[in-house]
This record gives sequence, structure tokens and C-alpha cells, in this order.
Amino acid sequence: LIRACVHCGFCTATCPTYQLLGDERDSPRGRIYLIQQMLEGQAVTRTTQQHLDRCLTCRACESTCPSGVQYSHLLDIGRELVEQRVPRPAAERYRRAALNQVLPRRGLFAAALALGRTFKPLLPQALQHGIPDASAVKTFQPMPSSRKLLLLDGCVQPALAPNINVAASRLFALIGIETVTLPAAGCCGAVSHHLHQQRDARAQMRRLIDACWPQIEAGIEAIVMTASGCGSTLKDYGFLLRDDAAYAAKAKRFAALVRDPVELLESHLPQLRGRFQPAAGGKLVFQSPCSLQHGQKLPGRVEALLRGLGLELAPVADGHLCCGSAGTYSILQPALAARLKADKLARLTAAAPAAILSANIGCICHLQPHSPVPVKHWLEYVVDQIPG
Repeated sequence: LIRACVHCGFCTATCPTYQLLGDERDSPRGRIYLIQQMLEGQAVTRTTQQHLDRCLTCRACESTCPSGVQYSHLLDIGRELVEQRVPRPAAERYRRAALNQVLPRRGLFAAALALGRTFKPLLPQALQHGIPDASAVKTFQPMPSSRKLLLLDGCVQPALAPNINVAASRLFALIGIETVTLPAAGCCGAVSHHLHQQRDARAQMRRLIDACWPQIEAGIEAIVMTASGCGSTLKDYGFLLRDDAAYAAKAKRFAALVRDPVELLESHLPQLRGRFQPAAGGKLVFQSPCSLQHGQKLPGRVEALLRGLGLELAPVADGHLCCGSAGTYSILQPALAARLKADKLARLTAAAPAAILSANIGCICHLQPHSPVPVKHWLEYVVDQIPG
């Protein structure tokens, strides 16, 4: 992985943290040097840990790299080794442990969110901004069909925005695909993976594979995740469990079935367009999550579908740059995340759009509190323009 890097520096032009901080150690090239030094036996320090922590894992560098460096995989290895060799301060350990225990547990997170909403007026302003109001939950009964896909709920999205998957089920029904759900499937492991808790992350991945395996064996057409951040992790299961003798082959088969919604919907554009009745509301912008364009390598695909439906999308300057959400990054690196969010919102709202559309629950929740216009998942927006 390290030898693939020729240290050309192209990655520094698209690295958000290098652009903000101007420190070579906060660029992909600099972090690769730090990891290489560690693997060669040089001292691993708290400074090394901090520079690796500051990486968003947005993977914009991978989209830019002419040598095909698998930077995110290399970073995972480096972070895991640093966690083993450099103890964190107590406050950091407790914060990360709390996030690792609460976020992946759907019921526990839902209870914590409900409690936060109840006492929201009493909380500090900063915390109030981070707690979205509850919305009326819609329902949809999937139509029986010979074509079936597995629609995963995830861990935090059902509590934060339950109507996203309802919208997905409606759209798939329109093109003749039945959605099957597994409410007890659990977390995909992305949160623990972001927190460098690799043992917990791999355990969650194995549990999810086991939960989905009967449907896979039955011939499910695809496994769909409407949160692009989770989808990016799901597609990487083959690499993440490559050394697990019992699960390596299963993980590879599982990952091969994972699809983002746009990958299935785009080939049915004529069917959707026949039912689509866009409301007069002005132009829109699409905030393409890093996990969609750099992680899943699907740049421009959602935008093309939306334009194909007749929607007017304004261009976004520097659309490849991260908004600062990045899983748990906005919680663990709030100062950097706030600067990235301000920059992103300025670019998204430059054309005075009526709404901002996105494909990831983390980005939506990160941007909405300070956005002058609504921020919605693109699936919800499309469904709202289809009568019936």
C-alpha cells in the first residue's frame, strides 16, 4: 500500500484538512510518511495520533491520486497500530467509548434522542442545534414482487429520519421491486470503525452478515443502504474482513451485493419520469457526500438522475470537498468540522437554492441546523413530487 504512493503531492490539492491547516502532516502524503515511519520502527507519539485523527477519511485524495493509492485502507492500518501504542487522555477515551456504546445501538440511541428532544429547551444552544425535531412518521406497505432487495435500516437513521427508507420503499415499488427489511439486523460497524474500535466494528460486521445471510442464500437481488456513509463501509467488507477465515468469503459475497439506491433506480428513469410531477419551487443543489463520490465511486450519478427527472440543479463550487460531518468527526473535531461546514454551506447556497439535497443522514444532520434552506435526502424529495 505504501509503495504505491510516489509522493507527487496531487492529493494535497484536494485534501480539506491540508487546505485549512497548511501542515504537510495534515495531508495524505504527510500522513503516509508518518505511517511509514511507524512501521519502520520509529517512535510513535501523541502528535502522530493527532495528525491521523484529523483526517476526515473523505477519500478525496483517492479520487485525485494518479497512482491509485488505497489511502483509506492504509490509514485504517496506521490508526489501529497507533491505538495500540499511544494511550489517549482519559477525556478522549470516555467520549469515544460513549459514542461507541450509544450510536451503534439503535434502541439506546433512539431513547437518548427522545430524551434530548424532551429537554431540548433546557439544553445549551450548541446542543440544541444538534438535536433535530421529530417528524411525522409515514408508512408504506411494500408490494409483493418476484424481484426483492434487502433494505437495511442502520442504527441512527431510523430515529433521526425514518421517512428516508419509507421513500426508498415507495420508489422501488414503482419500478417493481419489493423491499425486505430486517429491523434487528443491527449496525454495519461504520461508527466503531470511524472510532478505531476495530474489534467491535468487525463483530458488528459479522453479526450483520449472519442476519442477512438467509436472504442472500435465498437469492436476494441486492442489499441497499440509503445512507451513503454506511453503504461505503458495506462495500468494503471484503477488505475489512479479509483475514477472517470464517467470514472472508461471505464478506466478499455480501459486499458484491451492496448497492446505493441510485445504482438501481437510474436504469428505470423513464418509469419514474412518467409519474414525477415536480412542484414549482426554483432550483436545487445536490451536496454529494464524500462517501458517495469518493468512497463508492459514484460521482455525478444522483445529479444525472435528478436532472433526468426534470429538476434544475445549480452547480456547486468545489463540490468534491467534505462538509465536515464524516461519521463521528464533527463530534470529535468540532472546530475543524465547523469551518468545513461554513465553507460548504457558503458554496451550496451561493445560487440561492430552494433546498439542498443529499444522500447521507450524517451530512443532512450536520448541515441543517445552520442552513438557511431545508436539507433533505434526495429520495424523500423525489417521492414528495410523485402523487398517490
